[in-house]
Amino acid sequence: MSFSRSLARTFVLAAIFAVALTAAAPAHAQTPYGPHLWDTPLTPDIFQKRIDDQLALAQKSFDQMLAVTGPRTVQNTLAPFDEATLHLDAAGMQAGAMQNVSPDAKIRDRAQQMIQKISNIATAVSLNPKIYNALAAINAADSDAATKYYLRRTLLEFRLAGVDKDDATRARVQSLSDEITKISTDIQRNVQESQIKVVVKSPAELDGMPADFLKSHPPAADGSVTLTSDNPDVTPVLKFAKSADLRRRIYLAYDDRAYPKNIALFVDLLKRRDELAQTLGYKHWSDFNAADKMALTSANIGQFIDQLDTASKPVADREYQMVLATARKSDPSISQVSASDRDFYYEQLRRTEFNFDSEQARPYFPYDSVQQGILDVASKLFSIRFEPVKNAVVWDPSVSTFDVYGATNNKQLGRIYLDMHPRPGKNQWFSSNPLLDGKKGTQLPEAMLICNFPGGKPGDPGLMEYADVTTFFHEFGHLMHWIFQGQREWVGFSGNLESDFVEAPSQMLEEWMHDPKVLATFAKDPKTGEAIPAALVERANRADAFGRGLWVRGQLVYTNVSFDLHNSAPDRAKIESEMSENKKRFLPWAQLPDDHQIAAFDHLVGYSSAYYTYLWDKVIAEDFFSQFDRGNLLAPEVALRYRQTVLEQTGGMPANDLVTNFLGRKQSTDAFVKWMSQEFAPAQ
Repeated sequence: MSFSRSLARTFVLAAIFAVALTAAAPAHAQTPYGPHLWDTPLTPDIFQKRIDDQLALAQKSFDQMLAVTGPRTVQNTLAPFDEATLHLDAAGMQAGAMQNVSPDAKIRDRAQQMIQKISNIATAVSLNPKIYNALAAINAADSDAATKYYLRRTLLEFRLAGVDKDDATRARVQSLSDEITKISTDIQRNVQESQIKVVVKSPAELDGMPADFLKSHPPAADGSVTLTSDNPDVTPVLKFAKSADLRRRIYLAYDDRAYPKNIALFVDLLKRRDELAQTLGYKHWSDFNAADKMALTSANIGQFIDQLDTASKPVADREYQMVLATARKSDPSISQVSASDRDFYYEQLRRTEFNFDSEQARPYFPYDSVQQGILDVASKLFSIRFEPVKNAVVWDPSVSTFDVYGATNNKQLGRIYLDMHPRPGKNQWFSSNPLLDGKKGTQLPEAMLICNFPGGKPGDPGLMEYADVTTFFHEFGHLMHWIFQGQREWVGFSGNLESDFVEAPSQMLEEWMHDPKVLATFAKDPKTGEAIPAALVERANRADAFGRGLWVRGQLVYTNVSFDLHNSAPDRAKIESEMSENKKRFLPWAQLPDDHQIAAFDHLVGYSSAYYTYLWDKVIAEDFFSQFDRGNLLAPEVALRYRQTVLEQTGGMPANDLVTNFLGRKQSTDAFVKWMSQEFAPAQ
């Protein structure tokens, strides 16, 4: 999930797309560099007052910068603008967080209203010629390179917002932006609150399910078991249930969330985005949205898609033939593996060809041990330590809070919140989201994880899949990025980072999951305390390497859906068919005719046409990882250089320069192609 914030896209799109939490007015509990939000429990009225307090502080800073007479300087103009950014971000982040995590529906309702209000204000700011002209008049000749880049990037975002257009055009931009915000929050709220139930009437349908799953799903009085479209139910059923009919039903339940009501909303969203792009002088939204990215143009994105299409197809074809052969062992009549059966036959193949059974690894990954293990790994890797915050006031009792300190100087660097298990009304996906901007000497950065892992219930150890732990590493990479980038002088650096770079640090940290020495530090046998056997990890890694070509092509489906829908005239029929058409183009699975996954594909809200970010950044991540010592991934030397040249320099220079400075050269696809094509030799 992206941490990026683009002023031109209404200044605080993080409020909607990068679900976040923030600080309130200065009267609340203090950190060394500013206030925490969570000093008292929230009510809708307290929540709204805190939002309004932040908006008032933002307006005060804007008034201060506009009241300047005489020459414009970094200190008298950019500094108050940056202060306004801090408060406007605070309002947007808090509203976004509460819409997505509050257990109180009334607070979620109020948050949705406040997001609209914040967006209206932020759009007006981005279209205000007085603010733009004041920033453009700054003499920054004597400033450092990072400050000059901040100013240059900010002015670009204002122009992309349409600030230099005539009055009528700016008014239309304001109206379209407000409408886009309203539609976007409705789409996300529909997905968040849509839960489809699947009733299992016969115990035989649960044949193959793990014992802990059955224990946590006791039958009702009539013997039935009710499953939901939440991830902790969906993932194990697709992998382990022997009933193809149950797999199909749970697959469709997950994909059919928010259908059909989100279809009409997506039509409206795409129409308004297309009109907004054309109003600002671009042919389509994809062209407009690429203008401040690493990719720069929609043509470059199209070429990138074609390049990975060509590179991945031979690998994916070979992988699919292995899956098909596995399926035919149980049913020789199968001519094409169904999409809802894919994970089941993946699991069978891993057992037979790679001698890896997910059930063998799960006992080594109870949730609490994994959480502590990842904290320990991050501590060693980045030379930091995590201190639990006792009696922290949070939005739900299940949330854990930690303060982050430098390991050598004991300097506090920020705070993290871990909201890791599903509950009614909570966002059902996995993301890492900012809570507070960091500003040196003023405010420490804070961030949260919103995840839906197993566990969190009395008596449930929350045994995690190998892939679950990889996801935890991924999201924790985002957390570390936010904490380290928040140690510098300008809040606005967080909005300077091109949003098609934000997944690179998180995707790189996934690789630590595959190291036997790293896993041995926390993956222990619950009975003997012995570390997970290196041989089991090696088998897991061989099994994990299988399917990378198919994974890339699955990502190409979502990439091309998001790109194509924003690269042509909006059309309802096209929206309804786009996902299935791209699955037919890129994937070998037999598609289910009544699959409506597009309705729950809310990445169209946050990433819009830029879902290519995941693959773009995977290329960068593997190139980054090639610089580390595979024999000792916890060695601090390369990690320190990575922290200092990439994470801590975020926003102070173009992302392409961050990459070049760490690699000592321009990025290459070589490491990615090698990763994707890695041989998956069967276990001996």
